[in-house]
Amino acid sequence: MQLLLAYFYTDIYGLSAADVGVLFVVVRMIDAIIDPAMGVLTDKLNTRWGRYRPWLLWFAIPFGFAVYLMFITPDMAYMAKLAWAYGTYILMTLVYTAITIPYISMIGVITSDPVERLSANGYRFVMTKIAAFLVTIVVPMLAVWLGQGNKALGYQFSMGLMGAMGALLFIFCFLTTRERSEPEITSLSVGKQFKYLLRNDQWIILGVVILLLMCGYVIRGSVAAYYAKYYLNGGDSLISPFLTTGVVASILAMIATTWITKFWDKIKMFRYTQIITFILSALMYFSVGRENLILAFAFYFLINFFCDMQMPVFWSSIAEAVDYGEKKTGLRVSGLAFGGILFFQKFGMGIAGGILGFLLSHFGYQADVEQSARSLTGIALMMTLIPALFHLAVGLLMKKYLINNEYYRDIQLALAQKQA
Repeated sequence: MQLLLAYFYTDIYGLSAADVGVLFVVVRMIDAIIDPAMGVLTDKLNTRWGRYRPWLLWFAIPFGFAVYLMFITPDMAYMAKLAWAYGTYILMTLVYTAITIPYISMIGVITSDPVERLSANGYRFVMTKIAAFLVTIVVPMLAVWLGQGNKALGYQFSMGLMGAMGALLFIFCFLTTRERSEPEITSLSVGKQFKYLLRNDQWIILGVVILLLMCGYVIRGSVAAYYAKYYLNGGDSLISPFLTTGVVASILAMIATTWITKFWDKIKMFRYTQIITFILSALMYFSVGRENLILAFAFYFLINFFCDMQMPVFWSSIAEAVDYGEKKTGLRVSGLAFGGILFFQKFGMGIAGGILGFLLSHFGYQADVEQSARSLTGIALMMTLIPALFHLAVGLLMKKYLINNEYYRDIQLALAQKQA
């Protein structure tokens, strides 16, 4: 959905690029503040279904409905439409937070084995990318078919269908999973938990890493539709094939990661793939002209492939960083740790949204018209060199991250001895 959201708001919904940028910043800042609170709440509440699973049941249907509302384009004055965009985006984000933090936290209670966690996250992200594949392929096509010339109505019905499918899948996840372990949850106040969490240097590194990753990923992913439509001069018909190329690459990256990490240190793989992403992005800027359609597709495929190989590793690393923090400080801080990572993630998405809106406006972007040379240069920069810098920073920062599989086994042994 994120891949199409900026394009939807500017070219379908009718907001200015500057207003979209501010919208993204405001909503993501609200979201970022709420994430840690949601993490603490999930730790405090326990039910007969477990600590995390019931949230999937409770918020599945509200999530689907919120997605539908978000893609309604009301026939109102501009400021009223802007207010509707704020209200529905904030609503969807709050509901999504309530269901996502427990969903992500489940990895820590369905298995304690680091290899199984990595594998489970690999499968999770394959399914996530398949869903993204369906959205990028099906939604634009459905929008044309269902809208019958009315793009706004087409997107409303198409995303309503996607929201309904998402709700059903969350309910399916609730019904088919079990929480197999129940780690000790601290009863300390949030303030004291936060104090202990700040002593967890590996968790802090992960937080900064996801912030930087989101800046690079969201800027490139959000501008990809503009790049296909305007820079490559492909019009609306090229958006789906171009975005799909990136999604297919991401799916293959998830599969490749699960296999490669059996033979290669996962943290080294994480670091080097981000540096490769930086190099490929720079090459794409200097090599791809407006007429080089095949080369553009090839570079976009490779960039998404190497960039997304880190995903299963990163999200399995959070639970390992929680165990590291328990060993280091003597206190286990789980819910706040997961919520805090999502704070960094949403904060990064907010920063990226602001940068996107500012740069589109700065370079003179105008929706659904032929772009100026200055605007096309800006779109190319946002597609390549600007996100490349964030990926380079991630590659350099991950050199300070210590918890590979061997290190984590030592942590598990120490915690087992402590509990014995």
